[in-house]
Amino acid sequence: MPILLGRVSDHRLTAIAEAARSCTYSYDEVGATRGPMPSGYRIDRYSVDLGEDPRSFDRAVQGLRQWRAHVGAGARVAPGAAPIEVGQTVVVAVQLAVLTAAAPCRIVYVIDEAARYGFAYGTLVGHPERGEESFVVAQVDGRSTFDVAAFSRPASRLARLGAPVARSVQTSTTRRYLTALKSFVDSA
Repeated sequence: MPILLGRVSDHRLTAIAEAARSCTYSYDEVGATRGPMPSGYRIDRYSVDLGEDPRSFDRAVQGLRQWRAHVGAGARVAPGAAPIEVGQTVVVAVQLAVLTAAAPCRIVYVIDEAARYGFAYGTLVGHPERGEESFVVAQVDGRSTFDVAAFSRPASRLARLGAPVARSVQTSTTRRYLTALKSFVDSA
């Protein structure tokens, strides 16, 4: 993951995403957030209740399709209007004081069912972490939830040294994903 000085332009982030299209996944367990998580990784699971309004599910799906969880959490996604489809390579960029962390990822699967919608993306070579993260909205017994699940581990010695800071940023960002999608749903 490139760590870049200052706020990076959307054009530059898109160029990084385009260059990452030729990169391979940095882990072997591609798609594993669909089922049992692999051993040897840190496992995270977070969830937020989106309520029982029948419109909540549709609104949450719309939000995921528009990257609202990410954008509302303060992250930028490049290219900006990237469709949620298998094989789509994106860069998720987070501003860290005077630095921008630009993380290249690729969508590994999409769920598009009557009562479940979501996707997962995996890290690409060059990312300081190895692993996968899923974002799924589900409707069960009239209630909607937004669930984020991930497995990850540092990909390099340098990443292991910075693991406490990276872990803190990762946890904070994930919680903001949940809050942002809930706010988007509630704003309808």
